[in-house]
Amino acid sequence: MATKILLVDDEKDIVEFLQYNLEQEGFEVISANDGLEAIDKIKEEPDLIILDVMMPKMDGFEAFKRIRNISGFEEKPIIFLTAKSGELDEVKGLEIGADDYIQKPISPKLLVARVKSNLRKLKGKDSENTVYKIGPITIDRDQYKIYVDGENIIFPKKEFEILAYLSQSPGKVFPREKILSDVWGSDIFVVERTIDVHVRKIREKLGKHADLIETVKGVGYRFKII
Repeated sequence: MATKILLVDDEKDIVEFLQYNLEQEGFEVISANDGLEAIDKIKEEPDLIILDVMMPKMDGFEAFKRIRNISGFEEKPIIFLTAKSGELDEVKGLEIGADDYIQKPISPKLLVARVKSNLRKLKGKDSENTVYKIGPITIDRDQYKIYVDGENIIFPKKEFEILAYLSQSPGKVFPREKILSDVWGSDIFVVERTIDVHVRKIREKLGKHADLIETVKGVGYRFKII
């Protein structure tokens, strides 16, 4: 069965162009022209979503949040497309948990490579331990849930992945560039400030256990040995 992709963009010529290139690679493509239509097309159960940011009726950021609240789509790969440029817009997309971020004009070869990369990362998670406990924290990879002192705390996807990544190797120092490479992928450009923003939000959610994430000045972060 072909991998199914939901492609969402209000520019029909872009949709047709990208759909053609994705289908040439063997993907099945479902298309939508705005955020509301994208929500409706979710019922067709795509394996990956390519989502434009600037759209009528509902922008990509709002559509993203709604999709993430649909059962079964908490961890499906979502790639943002945008004509905007600038660090702040990129950080906003990645902060809310997007897996990737591609600016227009889009290279079909680059898009196909990013799609395949995100699908490989998702597949690789199937072989990881699904539930483990470290100190006051329990991480359930299968359900994408984190419990702190027994309470289920909601972590957006990338915050979840960073905490899970650090906590599996207590005491090990991870440079920012290593976290970026392993969590986002080496073929994705993300500024290092994005890591600091995510770690700050993780600490806020950990509350009295915020000190479990230690800063190694000038290098990166590590999970405290308990």
